Amino acid sequence: MKILVLNCGSSSLKYQLINIETEEVLASGKYERIGEDEAFITHKVNDKKIEIKHPAKTHEEAIDFTLKQLVNPEYKVIDNLDEIEAIGHRLVHGGEKITQSVIIDDKVVEVLKEYTDLAPLHNPAGIIGIEACKKVMPGKPMVGVFDTAFHQTITKEKYLYAIPYKYYKNYGVRKYGFHGTSHMYVSKRASEIENKPIEELKIITCHLGQGSSICAIQGGKSVDTSMGLTPLGGIPMVTRSGDLDPSVVTYLMKKENLTVNQVEDILNKQSGVQGISGLAPDFRIIEAQSYETNERAKIAMESFKYAVASYIAKYAVAMNGVDIIVFTGGVGENQINIRKGICEKLQFMGVEIDEDKNNMRGQEKLVSKDTSNVKIYVIPTNEELMIAKETERLINN
Repeated sequence: MKILVLNCGSSSLKYQLINIETEEVLASGKYERIGEDEAFITHKVNDKKIEIKHPAKTHEEAIDFTLKQLVNPEYKVIDNLDEIEAIGHRLVHGGEKITQSVIIDDKVVEVLKEYTDLAPLHNPAGIIGIEACKKVMPGKPMVGVFDTAFHQTITKEKYLYAIPYKYYKNYGVRKYGFHGTSHMYVSKRASEIENKPIEELKIITCHLGQGSSICAIQGGKSVDTSMGLTPLGGIPMVTRSGDLDPSVVTYLMKKENLTVNQVEDILNKQSGVQGISGLAPDFRIIEAQSYETNERAKIAMESFKYAVASYIAKYAVAMNGVDIIVFTGGVGENQINIRKGICEKLQFMGVEIDEDKNNMRGQEKLVSKDTSNVKIYVIPTNEELMIAKETERLINN
């Protein structure tokens, strides 16, 4: 079975065509600047990368042109589009109404619309992608894999905020959590590597990247996670603040006469490690500066490492222990010294990272010492494969 996996942004389209039997990525790429005259696609087949400038006013046009690349005689990976048996969509917010991956129908689209206020950048883009596929590939079965669905196993006392209950009942204000597909994939992969049933393991997964979140996974189920109502909560990220005293918001609004939109922009796009350091919103730049004489960069990186380690310790409490810690995401997979710094703060738990093993980037590898009480893995995330597997499972059923 060949499955097309799509991740639609407001002006972008990421895609992979996967042969699910072999788990081979036949083709992948990204369409950028959709809606602009400068729109272009970067299409990858094996080691070949093709960049084509092609105006796409809508996602429908972008998907149509993308499909043509899959059958382009110069670098085709399939003979005709009938070979694509299903489409898997990466979707973000399904609230409490979607608790697992689902076959997409009109009800799913209505749920996406309902939770648009909580995911204003992502849910409308997901709807656009779904509607475009209906027009370009009518009749093809589609599956939605939601970032929030994996965390619907979190219990009420962990997801409710200590505010009047009516705000939960009236507006759904609660912790939802995100990066669920990534947390699910790397935790399952860790259990496969260990050759142990995931039902017997306590795993803490650290998805560290532009957006970052930590997840406690016991028996294969999410029992707590760091992001909250929106992807702003939890640990400080590249430009997102993470957790803070709620009065910071109202205090700044009063002091600087800020609107709601302005303060949301500050917390989402001007805060995090960039906000502390004052540098470009790039972990690599900030980390490099932290080893020099830039004191603010040092503080920013220490703040990040401290927050991650604190959440790991908290989630060890939540599960009454931990067997495996997994690092994934762009930062988790590639920033050697960040992994080391986080683990060094957890020595009281018997966590011991092996510096020689840890001296690598982007590989699937055990990086803990043999004497460590907790195994430490680096596992590159593969959300697209997870989406393809979920799509196959639902379509076959």
